[in-house]
Amino acid sequence: MDQANIAVAATVTGLTDHPLREMLTNEIHARPPVPLQVPARVSHLALLSGEEAADQDRRRVAELCQQFNRPEPPDGANCWILETPDYRLNWERHTEFSTYTFFCEKPFSDPFADPVINYMPPDWLQGLAGEVLVAIHVAVEPRDAPQRPWEALTKLFTSGNIAGSEMSGGRAIAWSDFQIHDDGFSRFLIRDINLNELQAGRLVQRLLEIETYRMTALLAFPLAWQFGAQVTQLDHTLAELTGSMTHMDGLEDEHQLLDRLSQLAAEVERIAATTNYRFSAARAYYTLVQRRIEELREQRIEGRPTIKDFMERRLAPAMRTCESVYERLEVLSKRVSRAANLLRTRVDVALERQNRDLLRSMNRRARLQLRLQETVEGLSVVVLSYYLVSLVGYMLKAGKAAGMPLDPDLLIGLAIPLVVGGVWLGLQRLHSTLTKHSGDE
Repeated sequence: MDQANIAVAATVTGLTDHPLREMLTNEIHARPPVPLQVPARVSHLALLSGEEAADQDRRRVAELCQQFNRPEPPDGANCWILETPDYRLNWERHTEFSTYTFFCEKPFSDPFADPVINYMPPDWLQGLAGEVLVAIHVAVEPRDAPQRPWEALTKLFTSGNIAGSEMSGGRAIAWSDFQIHDDGFSRFLIRDINLNELQAGRLVQRLLEIETYRMTALLAFPLAWQFGAQVTQLDHTLAELTGSMTHMDGLEDEHQLLDRLSQLAAEVERIAATTNYRFSAARAYYTLVQRRIEELREQRIEGRPTIKDFMERRLAPAMRTCESVYERLEVLSKRVSRAANLLRTRVDVALERQNRDLLRSMNRRARLQLRLQETVEGLSVVVLSYYLVSLVGYMLKAGKAAGMPLDPDLLIGLAIPLVVGGVWLGLQRLHSTLTKHSGDE
Protein backbone atom coordinates (compact mmCIF):
# COMPACT_ATOMS: atom_id res chain seq x y z
CA MET A 1 0.00 0.00 0.00
CA ASP A 2 1.51 3.36 -1.01
CA GLN A 3 1.54 6.55 1.07
CA ALA A 4 -1.61 7.96 -0.57
CA ASN A 5 -3.57 4.79 0.16
CA ILE A 6 -2.31 4.76 3.74
CA ALA A 7 -3.47 8.35 4.19
CA VAL A 8 -6.89 7.53 2.71
CA ALA A 9 -7.22 4.44 4.91
CA ALA A 10 -6.35 6.46 8.00
CA THR A 11 -8.97 9.03 7.04
CA VAL A 12 -11.61 6.40 6.35
CA THR A 13 -11.16 4.75 9.73
CA GLY A 14 -12.01 8.04 11.39
CA LEU A 15 -9.02 7.86 13.76
CA THR A 16 -7.09 10.98 14.72
CA ASP A 17 -3.36 11.11 13.99
CA HIS A 18 -0.99 12.09 16.76
CA PRO A 19 0.21 15.66 16.06
CA LEU A 20 3.83 14.48 15.95
CA ARG A 21 3.26 11.38 13.83
CA GLU A 22 4.32 12.87 10.49
CA MET A 23 7.33 14.67 11.96
CA LEU A 24 8.57 11.55 13.75
CA THR A 25 8.06 9.42 10.64
CA ASN A 26 10.02 11.87 8.49
CA GLU A 27 12.85 12.14 11.03
CA ILE A 28 14.29 8.79 9.93
CA HIS A 29 14.51 10.15 6.38
CA ALA A 30 16.13 13.44 7.40
CA ARG A 31 19.58 14.35 6.05
CA PRO A 32 19.88 11.50 3.52
CA PRO A 33 23.17 11.16 1.57
CA VAL A 34 23.17 13.12 -1.66
CA PRO A 35 23.89 10.90 -4.72
CA LEU A 36 27.15 12.00 -6.30
CA GLN A 37 28.32 11.54 -9.86
CA VAL A 38 32.07 11.03 -10.18
CA PRO A 39 34.19 13.07 -10.89
CA ALA A 40 33.06 15.62 -8.34
CA ARG A 41 34.37 18.33 -6.09
CA VAL A 42 32.87 19.33 -2.77
CA SER A 43 33.32 22.32 -0.46
CA HIS A 44 32.01 22.03 3.07
CA LEU A 45 31.57 24.67 5.78
CA ALA A 46 30.45 24.20 9.38
CA LEU A 47 29.65 27.49 11.13
CA LEU A 48 29.17 27.59 14.89
CA SER A 49 26.28 30.03 15.29
CA GLY A 50 24.61 28.93 18.54
CA GLU A 51 21.19 27.47 19.21
CA GLU A 52 19.34 30.73 18.51
CA ALA A 53 20.55 31.24 14.93
CA ALA A 54 18.46 28.57 13.18
CA ASP A 55 15.95 31.05 11.75
CA GLN A 56 18.72 33.37 10.59
CA ASP A 57 20.51 30.52 8.80
CA ARG A 58 17.25 29.42 7.23
CA ARG A 59 16.56 32.95 5.94
CA ARG A 60 20.05 33.11 4.46
CA VAL A 61 19.43 29.92 2.49
CA ALA A 62 16.06 31.30 1.40
CA GLU A 63 17.78 34.41 0.02
CA LEU A 64 20.03 32.24 -2.15
CA CYS A 65 17.01 30.27 -3.34
CA GLN A 66 15.34 33.53 -4.36
CA GLN A 67 18.34 34.49 -6.50
CA PHE A 68 17.89 31.32 -8.55
CA ASN A 69 14.08 31.34 -8.41
CA ARG A 70 14.04 28.03 -6.55
CA PRO A 71 11.71 26.82 -3.75
CA GLU A 72 12.64 28.14 -0.31
CA PRO A 73 12.94 26.08 2.89
CA PRO A 74 9.70 26.19 4.90
CA ASP A 75 9.53 27.48 8.45
CA GLY A 76 11.01 24.98 10.86
CA ALA A 77 13.02 23.14 8.20
CA ASN A 78 16.42 21.89 9.35
CA CYS A 79 17.78 20.78 5.99
CA TRP A 80 17.37 21.89 2.39
CA ILE A 81 18.85 21.19 -1.03
CA LEU A 82 19.26 23.92 -3.67
CA GLU A 83 19.96 22.92 -7.27
CA THR A 84 21.66 25.49 -9.55
CA PRO A 85 23.24 25.14 -13.00
CA ASP A 86 26.77 25.21 -11.54
CA TYR A 87 26.48 23.57 -8.13
CA ARG A 88 24.21 21.95 -5.58
CA LEU A 89 23.92 23.26 -2.01
CA ASN A 90 22.98 20.96 0.85
CA TRP A 91 22.19 22.96 4.01
CA GLU A 92 21.73 21.20 7.37
CA ARG A 93 20.94 22.78 10.71
CA HIS A 94 22.25 21.06 13.84
CA THR A 95 21.82 21.96 17.49
CA GLU A 96 24.51 24.64 17.63
CA PHE A 97 25.92 24.87 14.13
CA SER A 98 24.92 24.82 10.48
CA THR A 99 26.68 23.03 7.63
CA TYR A 100 26.77 24.23 4.02
CA THR A 101 27.99 21.62 1.52
CA PHE A 102 28.50 22.63 -2.12
CA PHE A 103 28.72 19.94 -4.84
CA CYS A 104 30.00 20.30 -8.40
CA GLU A 105 29.88 17.21 -10.62
CA LYS A 106 32.23 18.21 -13.44
CA PRO A 107 35.64 16.92 -14.61
CA PHE A 108 38.75 18.55 -13.19
CA SER A 109 42.49 18.30 -13.63
CA ASP A 110 43.77 19.72 -10.33
CA PRO A 111 41.66 18.47 -7.40
CA PHE A 112 41.90 21.62 -5.29
CA ALA A 113 42.83 24.39 -7.76
CA ASP A 114 39.29 25.69 -8.39
CA PRO A 115 37.07 24.73 -5.42
CA VAL A 116 33.30 24.83 -5.66
CA ILE A 117 32.99 27.55 -3.05
CA ASN A 118 34.48 30.00 -5.58
CA TYR A 119 31.15 29.81 -7.44
CA MET A 120 29.28 31.26 -4.49
CA PRO A 121 28.34 34.96 -4.29
CA PRO A 122 30.95 36.53 -1.96
CA ASP A 123 28.42 38.84 -0.29
CA TRP A 124 26.17 35.87 0.48
CA LEU A 125 29.05 33.92 2.04
CA GLN A 126 30.14 36.89 4.12
CA GLY A 127 26.60 37.25 5.47
CA LEU A 128 26.45 33.74 6.93
CA ALA A 129 25.94 33.71 10.70
CA GLY A 130 28.49 32.21 13.03
CA GLU A 131 32.18 31.42 13.02
CA VAL A 132 33.90 28.90 10.78
CA LEU A 133 34.70 25.76 12.73
CA VAL A 134 35.23 23.40 9.80
CA ALA A 135 36.17 24.13 6.19
CA ILE A 136 36.94 21.21 3.88
CA HIS A 137 37.53 20.65 0.18
CA VAL A 138 36.86 17.15 -1.16
CA ALA A 139 37.82 15.88 -4.59
CA VAL A 140 36.51 12.55 -5.93
CA GLU A 141 38.58 11.25 -8.83
CA PRO A 142 37.11 8.84 -11.38
CA ARG A 143 38.33 5.27 -11.57
CA ASP A 144 39.85 5.80 -15.02
CA ALA A 145 42.04 8.73 -13.89
CA PRO A 146 45.80 8.08 -13.87
CA GLN A 147 47.18 6.72 -10.61
CA ARG A 148 49.00 9.37 -8.57
CA PRO A 149 52.46 8.40 -7.33
CA TRP A 150 53.24 9.04 -3.69
CA GLU A 151 55.33 12.13 -4.49
CA ALA A 152 52.47 13.71 -6.40
CA LEU A 153 50.06 12.80 -3.62
CA THR A 154 52.16 14.47 -0.93
CA LYS A 155 52.28 17.71 -2.94
CA LEU A 156 48.49 18.00 -2.53
CA PHE A 157 48.88 18.09 1.27
CA THR A 158 50.97 20.21 3.61
CA SER A 159 52.91 17.36 5.18
CA GLY A 160 53.89 13.79 4.61
CA ASN A 161 51.84 12.68 7.62
CA ILE A 162 48.94 11.49 5.50
CA ALA A 163 46.27 9.06 6.66
CA GLY A 164 44.53 6.90 4.12
CA SER A 165 42.85 3.56 3.55
CA GLU A 166 40.58 1.58 1.29
CA MET A 167 36.96 2.24 2.22
CA SER A 168 33.47 0.95 1.55
CA GLY A 169 34.71 -2.60 1.25
CA GLY A 170 37.53 -1.67 -1.13
CA ARG A 171 35.33 0.39 -3.46
CA ALA A 172 37.31 3.61 -2.86
CA ILE A 173 40.54 5.00 -1.44
CA ALA A 174 40.60 8.22 0.61
CA TRP A 175 43.53 10.37 1.78
CA SER A 176 43.83 13.33 4.15
CA ASP A 177 46.38 14.98 6.43
CA PHE A 178 43.70 16.72 8.54
CA GLN A 179 45.65 19.98 8.25
CA ILE A 180 44.44 23.50 7.42
CA HIS A 181 46.06 24.63 4.14
CA ASP A 182 46.94 28.09 2.93
CA ASP A 183 43.42 28.69 1.63
CA GLY A 184 41.95 27.99 5.11
CA PHE A 185 40.51 24.60 4.11
CA SER A 186 41.55 21.08 4.94
CA ARG A 187 41.45 18.43 2.22
CA PHE A 188 40.17 14.96 1.37
CA LEU A 189 41.16 13.19 -1.83
CA ILE A 190 39.00 10.19 -2.79
CA ARG A 191 39.69 7.83 -5.66
CA ASP A 192 36.72 5.93 -7.00
CA ILE A 193 37.38 2.24 -7.58
CA ASN A 194 33.88 0.78 -7.85
CA LEU A 195 31.37 3.21 -6.29
CA ASN A 196 27.86 3.86 -7.47
CA GLU A 197 26.35 7.33 -7.07
CA LEU A 198 24.69 6.64 -3.74
CA GLN A 199 27.81 5.01 -2.29
CA ALA A 200 29.93 7.95 -3.41
CA GLY A 201 27.55 10.41 -1.76
CA ARG A 202 27.42 8.36 1.42
CA LEU A 203 31.22 8.09 1.63
CA VAL A 204 31.67 11.86 1.19
CA GLN A 205 28.98 12.53 3.79
CA ARG A 206 30.66 10.23 6.33
CA LEU A 207 34.07 11.81 5.86
CA LEU A 208 32.63 15.30 6.24
CA GLU A 209 30.69 14.28 9.34
CA ILE A 210 33.78 12.70 10.89
CA GLU A 211 35.74 15.94 10.56
CA THR A 212 32.79 18.13 11.62
CA TYR A 213 31.95 16.06 14.68
CA ARG A 214 35.64 15.74 15.54
CA MET A 215 35.99 19.52 15.70
CA THR A 216 32.78 20.05 17.67
CA ALA A 217 33.87 17.36 20.13
CA LEU A 218 37.23 19.09 20.57
CA LEU A 219 35.50 22.32 21.64
CA ALA A 220 35.49 20.82 25.12
CA PHE A 221 39.26 20.28 25.16
CA PRO A 222 40.24 23.89 25.96
CA LEU A 223 37.74 23.87 28.82
CA ALA A 224 39.33 20.71 30.15
CA TRP A 225 42.74 22.43 30.15
CA GLN A 226 41.32 25.62 31.61
CA PHE A 227 39.42 24.05 34.50
CA GLY A 228 41.49 20.92 35.06
CA ALA A 229 44.02 22.80 37.21
CA GLN A 230 41.22 24.53 39.11
CA VAL A 231 39.57 21.19 39.86
CA THR A 232 42.89 19.91 41.18
CA GLN A 233 43.29 22.97 43.41
CA LEU A 234 39.73 22.67 44.70
CA ASP A 235 40.38 19.00 45.42
CA HIS A 236 43.41 19.93 47.55
CA THR A 237 41.39 22.62 49.32
CA LEU A 238 38.66 20.12 50.14
CA ALA A 239 41.23 17.70 51.55
CA GLU A 240 42.60 20.45 53.81
CA LEU A 241 39.14 21.44 55.02
CA THR A 242 38.16 17.85 55.68
CA GLY A 243 41.36 17.24 57.61
CA SER A 244 40.79 20.33 59.76
CA MET A 245 37.53 18.89 61.09
CA THR A 246 39.48 16.80 63.59
CA HIS A 247 41.19 19.87 65.09
CA MET A 248 38.23 22.16 65.67
CA ASP A 249 37.73 23.44 69.22
CA GLY A 250 34.25 24.86 69.26
CA LEU A 251 31.06 25.69 67.50
CA GLU A 252 32.48 28.94 66.11
CA ASP A 253 35.23 27.06 64.26
CA GLU A 254 32.64 24.65 62.87
CA HIS A 255 30.51 27.52 61.56
CA GLN A 256 33.55 29.09 59.87
CA LEU A 257 34.47 25.77 58.26
CA LEU A 258 30.90 25.30 57.10
CA ASP A 259 31.02 28.73 55.43
CA ARG A 260 34.23 27.78 53.61
CA LEU A 261 32.71 24.51 52.46
CA SER A 262 29.67 26.40 51.17
CA GLN A 263 31.93 28.69 49.17
CA LEU A 264 33.82 25.68 47.81
CA ALA A 265 30.54 24.02 46.81
CA ALA A 266 29.44 27.20 45.03
CA GLU A 267 32.71 27.32 43.08
CA VAL A 268 32.39 23.67 42.06
CA GLU A 269 28.82 24.22 40.88
CA ARG A 270 29.90 27.30 38.91
CA ILE A 271 32.52 25.28 37.03
CA ALA A 272 30.03 22.45 36.49
CA ALA A 273 27.44 24.87 35.08
CA THR A 274 30.08 26.32 32.74
CA THR A 275 31.37 22.99 31.44
CA ASN A 276 28.54 20.49 31.74
CA TYR A 277 26.89 21.24 28.38
CA ARG A 278 30.19 21.27 26.50
CA PHE A 279 31.46 18.04 28.05
CA SER A 280 28.13 16.28 27.45
CA ALA A 281 28.11 17.48 23.82
CA ALA A 282 31.72 16.31 23.37
CA ARG A 283 30.77 12.84 24.56
CA ALA A 284 27.87 12.68 22.10
CA TYR A 285 29.93 14.01 19.16
CA TYR A 286 32.79 11.62 19.91
CA THR A 287 30.33 8.72 19.82
CA LEU A 288 29.16 9.91 16.39
CA VAL A 289 32.76 10.11 15.16
CA GLN A 290 33.42 6.54 16.25
CA ARG A 291 30.22 5.34 14.63
CA ARG A 292 30.98 7.08 11.32
CA ILE A 293 34.52 5.63 11.30
CA GLU A 294 33.11 2.13 11.73
CA GLU A 295 30.75 2.78 8.83
CA LEU A 296 33.73 3.55 6.56
CA ARG A 297 34.71 -0.15 6.68
CA GLU A 298 38.38 0.70 6.30
CA GLN A 299 41.03 -1.66 4.98
CA ARG A 300 44.63 -0.81 5.76
CA ILE A 301 47.08 0.33 3.07
CA GLU A 302 50.53 -0.97 3.93
CA GLY A 303 52.67 1.64 5.61
CA ARG A 304 49.87 4.22 6.00
CA PRO A 305 47.76 4.97 9.10
CA THR A 306 44.02 4.61 8.66
CA ILE A 307 41.48 7.27 9.61
CA LYS A 308 40.65 5.20 12.68
CA ASP A 309 44.34 5.02 13.67
CA PHE A 310 44.67 8.77 13.30
CA MET A 311 41.61 9.46 15.44
CA GLU A 312 42.59 6.97 18.11
CA ARG A 313 46.05 8.50 18.35
CA ARG A 314 44.99 12.18 18.30
CA LEU A 315 41.32 12.52 19.22
CA ALA A 316 40.91 9.75 21.79
CA PRO A 317 43.47 11.20 24.29
CA ALA A 318 41.79 14.61 24.13
CA MET A 319 38.39 13.04 24.77
CA ARG A 320 39.78 11.03 27.67
CA THR A 321 41.13 14.25 29.15
CA CYS A 322 37.69 15.85 28.87
CA GLU A 323 36.05 12.79 30.36
CA SER A 324 38.58 12.75 33.20
CA VAL A 325 37.92 16.40 34.12
CA TYR A 326 34.16 15.83 33.88
CA GLU A 327 34.31 12.76 36.15
CA ARG A 328 36.66 14.49 38.63
CA LEU A 329 34.27 17.42 38.78
CA GLU A 330 31.33 15.10 39.45
CA VAL A 331 33.24 13.24 42.17
CA LEU A 332 34.43 16.51 43.71
CA SER A 333 30.88 17.82 43.85
CA LYS A 334 29.74 14.68 45.68
CA ARG A 335 32.69 14.82 48.08
CA VAL A 336 31.99 18.47 48.92
CA SER A 337 28.37 17.58 49.54
CA ARG A 338 29.33 14.68 51.83
CA ALA A 339 31.82 16.84 53.74
CA ALA A 340 29.23 19.59 54.19
CA ASN A 341 26.65 17.06 55.39
CA LEU A 342 29.19 15.58 57.80
CA LEU A 343 30.01 19.00 59.20
CA ARG A 344 26.33 19.94 59.45
CA THR A 345 25.76 16.72 61.40
CA ARG A 346 28.63 17.62 63.70
CA VAL A 347 27.21 21.11 64.22
CA ASP A 348 23.77 19.64 64.91
CA VAL A 349 25.24 17.25 67.47
CA ALA A 350 27.07 20.14 69.15
CA LEU A 351 23.87 22.17 69.23
CA GLU A 352 21.96 19.23 70.69
CA ARG A 353 24.65 18.87 73.35
CA GLN A 354 24.29 22.55 74.19
CA ASN A 355 20.52 22.20 74.31
CA ARG A 356 20.89 19.18 76.60
CA ASP A 357 23.14 21.13 78.97
CA LEU A 358 20.72 24.04 78.89
CA LEU A 359 17.81 21.75 79.76
CA ARG A 360 19.79 20.26 82.62
CA SER A 361 20.48 23.75 83.94
CA MET A 362 16.80 24.62 83.65
CA ASN A 363 15.91 21.44 85.51
CA ARG A 364 18.25 22.36 88.34
CA ARG A 365 16.74 25.82 88.52
CA ALA A 366 13.25 24.32 88.52
CA ARG A 367 14.14 22.03 91.43
CA LEU A 368 15.57 24.95 93.37
CA GLN A 369 12.43 26.94 92.70
CA LEU A 370 10.34 23.98 93.87
CA ARG A 371 12.28 23.73 97.10
CA LEU A 372 11.99 27.46 97.62
CA GLN A 373 8.29 27.18 96.91
CA GLU A 374 7.96 24.40 99.49
CA THR A 375 9.75 26.61 102.02
CA VAL A 376 7.45 29.47 101.19
CA GLU A 377 4.47 27.15 101.55
CA GLY A 378 5.58 26.33 105.13
CA LEU A 379 5.80 30.00 105.96
CA SER A 380 2.42 30.51 104.29
CA VAL A 381 0.87 27.91 106.63
CA VAL A 382 2.21 29.79 109.63
CA VAL A 383 1.07 33.18 108.36
CA LEU A 384 -2.42 32.01 107.35
CA SER A 385 -2.82 30.10 110.60
CA TYR A 386 -1.81 33.19 112.59
CA TYR A 387 -4.43 35.32 110.84
CA LEU A 388 -7.13 32.67 111.14
CA VAL A 389 -6.41 32.14 114.83
CA SER A 390 -6.54 35.92 115.30
CA LEU A 391 -9.92 35.98 113.64
CA VAL A 392 -11.12 33.14 115.85
CA GLY A 393 -9.83 35.04 118.91
CA TYR A 394 -11.68 38.16 117.88
CA MET A 395 -14.85 36.12 117.47
CA LEU A 396 -14.48 34.46 120.90
CA LYS A 397 -13.74 37.78 122.65
CA ALA A 398 -16.76 39.27 120.96
CA GLY A 399 -18.91 36.38 122.24
CA LYS A 400 -17.60 36.80 125.79
CA ALA A 401 -18.30 40.53 125.63
CA ALA A 402 -21.86 39.64 124.57
CA GLY A 403 -22.34 37.66 127.78
CA MET A 404 -21.53 34.14 126.54
CA PRO A 405 -19.78 31.92 129.08
CA LEU A 406 -16.51 31.48 127.09
CA ASP A 407 -12.85 31.33 127.95
CA PRO A 408 -11.25 32.98 124.85
CA ASP A 409 -7.67 32.12 125.81
CA LEU A 410 -8.45 28.44 126.30
CA LEU A 411 -10.45 28.14 123.12
CA ILE A 412 -7.82 30.00 121.07
CA GLY A 413 -5.17 27.59 122.34
CA LEU A 414 -7.34 24.61 121.40
CA ALA A 415 -8.08 26.10 117.94
CA ILE A 416 -4.45 26.59 116.94
CA PRO A 417 -3.74 22.90 116.03
CA LEU A 418 -7.01 22.63 114.17
CA VAL A 419 -6.39 25.81 112.18
CA VAL A 420 -2.78 24.90 111.34
CA GLY A 421 -3.82 21.40 110.28
CA GLY A 422 -6.70 22.70 108.19
CA VAL A 423 -4.50 25.27 106.40
CA TRP A 424 -1.78 22.67 105.72
CA LEU A 425 -4.31 20.16 104.31
CA GLY A 426 -5.88 22.85 102.17
CA LEU A 427 -2.53 23.85 100.63
CA GLN A 428 -1.61 20.21 100.00
CA ARG A 429 -4.93 19.62 98.26
CA LEU A 430 -4.44 22.75 96.14
CA HIS A 431 -0.88 21.62 95.25
CA SER A 432 -2.12 18.17 94.24
CA THR A 433 -4.88 19.66 92.07
CA LEU A 434 -2.43 21.96 90.27
CA THR A 435 0.07 19.12 89.73
CA LYS A 436 -2.66 16.91 88.26
CA HIS A 437 -3.79 19.59 85.79
CA SER A 438 -0.23 20.33 84.68
CA GLY A 439 0.35 16.60 84.10
CA ASP A 440 -2.84 16.33 82.00
CA GLU A 441 -1.70 19.22 79.83
